[in-house]
Amino acid sequence: MKISWKSVLLWSLPILVVLFFLWQGFVASNNTEFGKNIASSRMTYGRFLEYLDMGWVKRVDLYDDGHTAIVEAIGPELGNRIQRIRVELPATAPELIPKLKKANVDIDAHPVSDNNSTVGVIGNLIFPILLIGGLAFLFRRSNNMPGGPGQAMNFGKSKARFQMEATTGVTFEDVAGVDEAKEEFEEVVSFLKRPERFTAVGAKIPKGVLLVGPPGTGKTLLAKAIAGESGVPFFSISGSEFVEMFVGVGASRVRDLFKKAKENSPCIVFIDEIDAVGRQRGTGIGGGNDEREQTLNQLLTEMDGFEGNTGIIIIAATNRVDVLDAALLRPGRFDRQVTVNVPDVRGRLEILNVHARNKKLSEEISLEVIARRTPGFSGADLANLLNEAAILTARRRKKAVTMSEVDASIDRVIAGMEGTALVDSKTKRLIAYHEVGHAIVGTLLQEHDPVQKVTLIPRGQAKGLTWFTPSDDQSLISRSQILARIMGALGGRAAEEVVFGYPEVTTGAGNDLQQVTSMARQMVTRFGMSNIGPLALEGQGSDPFLGRSMGASSEYSEDVASRIDMQVRSIIQHCHDETVQIIKDNRVVIDQLVDLLIEKETIDGQEFSEIVASYTPIPQKPEYKALL
Repeated sequence: MKISWKSVLLWSLPILVVLFFLWQGFVASNNTEFGKNIASSRMTYGRFLEYLDMGWVKRVDLYDDGHTAIVEAIGPELGNRIQRIRVELPATAPELIPKLKKANVDIDAHPVSDNNSTVGVIGNLIFPILLIGGLAFLFRRSNNMPGGPGQAMNFGKSKARFQMEATTGVTFEDVAGVDEAKEEFEEVVSFLKRPERFTAVGAKIPKGVLLVGPPGTGKTLLAKAIAGESGVPFFSISGSEFVEMFVGVGASRVRDLFKKAKENSPCIVFIDEIDAVGRQRGTGIGGGNDEREQTLNQLLTEMDGFEGNTGIIIIAATNRVDVLDAALLRPGRFDRQVTVNVPDVRGRLEILNVHARNKKLSEEISLEVIARRTPGFSGADLANLLNEAAILTARRRKKAVTMSEVDASIDRVIAGMEGTALVDSKTKRLIAYHEVGHAIVGTLLQEHDPVQKVTLIPRGQAKGLTWFTPSDDQSLISRSQILARIMGALGGRAAEEVVFGYPEVTTGAGNDLQQVTSMARQMVTRFGMSNIGPLALEGQGSDPFLGRSMGASSEYSEDVASRIDMQVRSIIQHCHDETVQIIKDNRVVIDQLVDLLIEKETIDGQEFSEIVASYTPIPQKPEYKALL
């Protein structure tokens, strides 16, 4: 076990303090030489004079400048044997010495020794010096450690990490799926490397670039790529590092950061999670945080104030742009706002190619198929997906990742860990009918996504799952597609009603009904897809300082609210009736699929479609054209 000098000193200081007080007691106890000849008893001065008059006193040793005496006396009261008795003498007793001489008593005076005083002085000096030296060493070591007690005077200093030539190990080649954002930053890097090409035509370098997007889309990765490509000094800090409990510390850190940046310009300053310090001023219940607002005011001044910050490019990242102060977002501070969205299928393919470089993949793996099966995945999700597949491959003692591991990893990322297969035949059959109901409706509706697989293997909170593969990345969704999704979500509940009867309907469709209600309500209130007309009755935004729904207020009358409820019920009821009819018309194939699913526990989409096609024609699904 390694023991540091700091630990030794921390344990030694209490021991030194105890030894110091013990030394003081030792010196005090030996302050006079009579301590070496401790008497067995004490006697008052008056009793001593009586013994002297009776001739019992034989010898007197004087100590402590005549204030203490050790008397040797013998008499009947003392058992007729010599005893040493201690006597405290008064400060003024001039008649004592003549009496002692008259009684022929041996007198011996013992002067105070200088050795004890010298030792006392040395002891009084050595221990304080050791204590002060140890404390000084500890404070000197603490000054070099972040957060140590010696940092009390450095609260106002910036905590930004500084690199003269940033070596992040990330370049633009490692960034994929965000081509627009990458072009913006390649332009910034080229301005830093070759500014004359831009200044020749009167162009000015942007002062700030704000990266906006959901978590995991690659905002911080882009900043690392800029640091690795630019070749200029790079400062990186988190927005939360400006905020402190002490008044004025945040503003002081902002001033110190920009002072260092100006000394090293041209340079780049990256502020991650800027919403921690850049929230709107004067908002929220009970007023804003004054200290945070002062920090924001200082940041606004440094970015574009009276003096300016020529040669400093501010790059910030956030996924909460809705809470940022308007003064922070204006041109001159953040001239550009770059949106980094979840990648489309082409972007997912590029990201998979980047993360697959250091993975051993088998020849059967098609990254295009994986890209198709992962709509809505961010760059971080895709990196985690391939990493989970590699871990599962190592666990199965395989030499390369196969589609089996990828499929299992996709299921785990989306739905959670695989659970234990069901044993109860009644529950298993009910869940099988529920999942086949979802799958049969989705298969027989032309506007619905095709079935990928149906499984009875539990994952997360779900006892069974039906997976659909979208035919395209759908940024625009038609009314018929929304209705098809509503009917697909109602397929499980409809199958339970048709097969087992309404009294035997279970709670398994609870989450499905929440999704159905949400989709139907958005059709009426946001997309204008109902008889009420093309009206947007509810906005998507909400007050972030009052919660996502507390600040929302209805913008329509009670009569319109009643009509909204009627339209939502009408849409859901119509979809429910259509779904029930599909289940009744295809009861024979549903029973066959349920028996097969109970036996195999998992049916892939191709086999499922082939079985359904042998009983009823399947409408042609839209082709997947995104990769062409």
